[in-house]
Formats: sequence, C-alpha cells, structure tokens
Amino acid sequence: MKSLEVSPKPVDELQSKRAQLLSSLKTFVIIIGSLIVALIAFRNTLTWHAQRFWGASGDFWQSQWKNIINLFGNDEFNVCFTGSVILTFMVYWLIGLFYTIVDLTGRPKFLLKYKIQDNTVYPIPFERFRRVVKQVFINQFIVGIPFSFVAYKMMKLRGSDWGPQLPTFQRVLFELCVCILVEEVTFYYSHRLLHNSRIYKYIHKRHHEWTAPIAITAVYCHPIEHVFSNLLPVFLGPFILGAHTATSWLWFTIAILSTLNAHSGYHLPFFPSPEAHDFHHLKFNQNYGVLGVLDRIHGTDAMFRQNKAYQRHIMLLSLVPIKEIFPDDPKLQSPCSE
Repeated sequence: MKSLEVSPKPVDELQSKRAQLLSSLKTFVIIIGSLIVALIAFRNTLTWHAQRFWGASGDFWQSQWKNIINLFGNDEFNVCFTGSVILTFMVYWLIGLFYTIVDLTGRPKFLLKYKIQDNTVYPIPFERFRRVVKQVFINQFIVGIPFSFVAYKMMKLRGSDWGPQLPTFQRVLFELCVCILVEEVTFYYSHRLLHNSRIYKYIHKRHHEWTAPIAITAVYCHPIEHVFSNLLPVFLGPFILGAHTATSWLWFTIAILSTLNAHSGYHLPFFPSPEAHDFHHLKFNQNYGVLGVLDRIHGTDAMFRQNKAYQRHIMLLSLVPIKEIFPDDPKLQSPCSE
C-alpha cells in the first residue's frame, strides 16, 4: 500500500514541470506577439518621429561620424580596430570607475542605501580590488586586443561597411534587436555550460569569487570564459548582420553598460534593474541569461521568482530605495538564510 501511495509523485512532478513550461512559453508568445502587434500598429508614427530625430540638426549624427573617421585618419584599420579597442576600454573604465569610487570609499554614503546586498563590508579591501584590476587588464589587453584584431579581419571578410554613410534608423534598430537576441542565446548557453560541475572549478569559479559583485568584476574571469562568454556573444550579432562599424560601436557600448550595471550591486533610480544577475552571484544556479527569457523557458529562475528579489526586479522610478518599497520578510534574517 505504501508503494502505491508514493508512486504518483514523480508523475505529478513531471506534469507540474510540463505545465510550468507551457505557461512560460505562453507568456513568451503573448509578450512577443503583443510587441509585434504594437510595432505594426504604430510603425508609421514611430518611423516618422524616428526619422525626424535621426535627421535633425543638419544630419548631426552623420556629421559626427564623419568627424570620427577624420580623427582616425580616414583609415579602415584605425577606425574599425583601433577605434573599437579605445571605445570599449574607455566606456568600461569611465563608467566602471564611477562605481569603483563608491566601492573603495563607501562615499557618497547616500548611494549605499541602494545597495542590493546591504550586508557586504564597505569599503572594499584594496587588495581584492587590485586583484580584480590585474585580471581585467589581462583580459582586456592580452586577450581582448588579439580578439579584436581577429574580429576586425572577420568583419572585413564579411563585407562590413565603415564609411561615412550611416545606416537608416530602422536598420540600426533592427540590428540592435538582433544583436540582443543573439547575445541572449549565446550567453545563456555558454554561461550555463560554464556552471557544469566538470569544468566550473577550472574556469568560472574565478568570476564567482564575488558573491556580492562590483561593477568592474564584469570581466573579472578566466581568459577562456572572457572569450567564449563575454566577447563572442557580443561580437556574433554584428558579424552575422555585417553591421556598419558605427552600429557595432553603439551595440558594444550598450552591452558594456548593461554588464557593468548588472554587476554593480546597486539598484539605482532610473537604471535597469540588476537584481537578476546579482541574485545569480548570490545563489550560483539561477538566472543564467541576460533578458531572462531563456531562464523562464528552462525554469532556471524558479528560485528567483519565489524570492523577494523578483518583486524588486523592476526599474526604480523614484528616489525611494527599492528595499523600502518591497521590504524583506521579517521572518528571514538575511538573503543568505534561505
């Protein structure tokens, strides 16, 4: 009799997983379908306003790109390779240093109320910071520059344009959307592979030394991980599309700002929510993707969606800290007590 009572449980669990997967797929289809309908409905209006913006001020963006080309001597190698290296380095460190000042000094103190894991020690010990900077420089110079050179050669073979004529606004928007989707797929699966127990301790464990990450730990990782999980997912979109160099630069900037914010540890007002990736560093086996679409489909955000962090995973549109809007359950002593 006991065996008869226990046997239905695996079947119930399987049915529950199937129902969860179907629910996730339905949600995904509804969201994508609604966006497509909205874009079709408002296409003409959006296009008209976008074109006016794109062509405003005497083709402002066009003239700025021409100035950039002239700055690099109107030379393809200088624009596509040297310019890309300089751009990515400057964006990473100019924005990363803003967060780093707070991480090292704990000031201005009012920003600390937006800290996601507020049980972390501040300021960050300088020795830990020094190790991060050393590894990041290794990845950016010893790994990143050769990768950028190969990427330049591949884009040249692909027939990518770098000239003074910029693509239309619609084309740029389309290519950015494709790049986002390509990154979501390639980053999710490469990232999840790095969490495989057979290789985790050899490669990805280094990145997870920081359970409460800071912005510049975004590329604090093993060089192999940096190539296959950081650089390649971002590069593949422009390569598949044969994107104009200006569009590639725009996409690289967006990707860098996104990962810096995701690792910052601060849920700041009017910034995209970093709660999902911060939760990944805290729990290790949740939220492998960027957008969260594949996490929902594969069920790798189940714990996250049951946590208070999921309610906080919204853009904060006021100066009130998100933890005051969605306070912790008083029964839980800390996020790590689960």
